[in-house]
Amino acid sequence: MKDETTPVRSLDARYYTDPQVFAAEKAGLLARTWQFACHASQLESPGDYVAFELADESLFYIKGRDGVIRTFYNVCQHRAHQLVSGEGSTRVVVCPYHAWTYELTGKLRAAPNAKSVPGFDASEICLTEIRTEVFLGFVFVNLDPDAAPMDDWFPNVRSELEGFVPNWAELKPLEWVEIPERCNWKVSVENYSECFHCSLNHPTFSTGVIRPETYDIQPQGYCLRHTTECNDLSQMSYDIQSGFKNNERYSSWFLWPMFSFQVYPGNLLNTYHWRAVDADHVVVWRGWYSVGGCDNETVRHMAQQDRATTVEEDIHRVESVQRGLKSRGYVPGPLIVDPKCGVNSEHSILQLQRWMREAVDG
Repeated sequence: MKDETTPVRSLDARYYTDPQVFAAEKAGLLARTWQFACHASQLESPGDYVAFELADESLFYIKGRDGVIRTFYNVCQHRAHQLVSGEGSTRVVVCPYHAWTYELTGKLRAAPNAKSVPGFDASEICLTEIRTEVFLGFVFVNLDPDAAPMDDWFPNVRSELEGFVPNWAELKPLEWVEIPERCNWKVSVENYSECFHCSLNHPTFSTGVIRPETYDIQPQGYCLRHTTECNDLSQMSYDIQSGFKNNERYSSWFLWPMFSFQVYPGNLLNTYHWRAVDADHVVVWRGWYSVGGCDNETVRHMAQQDRATTVEEDIHRVESVQRGLKSRGYVPGPLIVDPKCGVNSEHSILQLQRWMREAVDG
C-alpha cells in the first residue's frame, strides 16, 4: 500500500527527452484532445480555407455557404492526393490530380468519367470530417469522433471568459508573435503553469501586473484556472482605460494540453498556442487581439513589452531545464505541494504531470 506521506516526485526525464515518448503523444494525445486550429475571423467568406498539420495529419478547415466552419482530412477519396495547401478561397474543392470535385460540405459533386463505372454513386462519397467547435471565436478540432464537447472538458470556462471579455465577438487577431524554444513542449507548459518562479524571474510581470502572493492555480476539468489580485493599477505599464471595457483583473485559463487564454486588466486578450515540433523543440504562438483587428497602440505596446520581458526571461529558463533533463546527474526531486496551495506550491504541476503520464502510459 502506498504511503500517503511520501512526496510525489517529478516525472522521469525520459518523458521530456525520449523521441519514443513524443511519438506516442502524437499518436495518442494529439489525436484525442481539443487542439486550436485558427481564429474564426480568418475564414470570413464562404469558401475561405486554411490547411494545417496536426499529429502528422494534413487537415484543412473551410467555411461553408451556410456559415458553418468544417474541418476535413486533406485527402481526396479517389487516390489519396492532397487537396489544398496554404490558404485561399474557392467555390468548390477540386483535387489537382484527377479533378474530383467536392462541395464545401465535403460531399462529392463530380468525378470525371464516373458515368462509365457501373454502380458509381457520388452520394456515397464524402471527405472525412473532423470534430470542430468554435469556442468564443476560436476554432478547435479533435480527431477523436467520440470526444466529449469542449464545455465538458473545460467546465465554466466559456461563461467566465465571456465575463472577462464581453466584447469577444468584436475581436480579431492583431498580431501573432512566434517564439521558438529549444525544449520539450511539456517543459514550456509546466513553466507557464506555475508562478513559483515569477518574483525571482519576472520583475515586470510581478510588479506591473500581478500581486504574486495572491497567485493561485486550480484544476477546472481539463483546465488550469489562474487567478490573482493585481498590483496598484496606477502603476500599470499602460492605460487600462485606453479603449477597452473596464476590467481590473488578470486571469488565465490553460486548456490542456496546448492552449491558453489570458486576460490582462483593461480587457486585453492574449492567447498562447504551443506547437510541438519534436522531443526537443516547441514553437509558442502568442496571439494579441483588438476590436476589428484594428491597430491599437496599447495592444502593440503590451506585445512588445511581453516579448522583451516575460517571454525572453522564460526562454532562458525552459531551455536550461531541457539541457538539465539530459544530465546523468539529474534525479527527479519531490514536487513542493502545499495543501493550502498558493503561489509557492506546485499542485498545478502535480495535476499536469498526472495528465502527462496518463497520455503516455494509459
